[in-house]
Amino acid sequence: MPEIKIIDLQFKSLDHAIAAYLLPTSEGPILVETGPHSTFPKLKEDVEAMGYQMEDIKHVFLTHIHLDHAGAAWALAETGAKIYLHPFGAKNMEDPSRLMESATRIYGDQMDTLWGQMKPISADQLIQVEDQQSFRCGDIEIKSLHTPGHAKHHIAWQVEDVIFTGDVAGVKIDNGPVVPPCPPPDINLEDWKASIDILRSAKPSALYLTHYNKITAIESHLSALENILDDWAAWIKKQMQAGLRNEEMVPLFMAYTADQLREAGLDEPTIELYEAANPSWMSVAGLVRYWTKKES
Repeated sequence: MPEIKIIDLQFKSLDHAIAAYLLPTSEGPILVETGPHSTFPKLKEDVEAMGYQMEDIKHVFLTHIHLDHAGAAWALAETGAKIYLHPFGAKNMEDPSRLMESATRIYGDQMDTLWGQMKPISADQLIQVEDQQSFRCGDIEIKSLHTPGHAKHHIAWQVEDVIFTGDVAGVKIDNGPVVPPCPPPDINLEDWKASIDILRSAKPSALYLTHYNKITAIESHLSALENILDDWAAWIKKQMQAGLRNEEMVPLFMAYTADQLREAGLDEPTIELYEAANPSWMSVAGLVRYWTKKES
């Protein structure tokens, strides 16, 4: 198994909010996830501290195109990297204008601070990856596992018996519990649970989460993720049935999820870190959309 170098991108100047993973190979390093463009200077600093230049990275593997995972991909493409991603995500990386317009409607004047820029990537540098497709990079083989549920264009990447899970295995920071990131528009509980079973069936020795942990207690982690996913979805459905609007649910859900983290023994700074990595209000929007589509 190659050495896996964890890069803490210090998103919002916080420890353990977003990770990228660098794997040395016999033909230069590969990168799994890029983080947002706002953290690109930290990515570059750490890559150089490991003895590489950004130009040495010729292969970048994205789990999905959300800005916290893929926002700096274009900067790696500019230094010569090929970008490996799900076919459903390629169009928005070739022309990110709609993606950025949508994000700007949500984040407004915080866009630059949170996410930075996103520029187009040439189609010939975007490698559209099918399910179970493998790539050889020097002495490493990396295989795609299409794992929708969080996003329809989600891929988990397997190297030998470890899997880089993006968001499909949830968010778990330090010693806190696992929680599911549920942003719109693609949340689908049935697909997500099927994807969790894909992870199980691969029998990994470890899962590497982008937010932000190495997991070796695989079954207990995945079972806890399924349970909290059901819990959150049921809570949202109950509020919808009571006639609450999204904006009314948000503060209530933020309090509900914060209380869950307190009950798990987390202090307030760690609860704030969870909120930075996985904003509660995004899960309200995503789960409301899920139930609305399911029941229409």
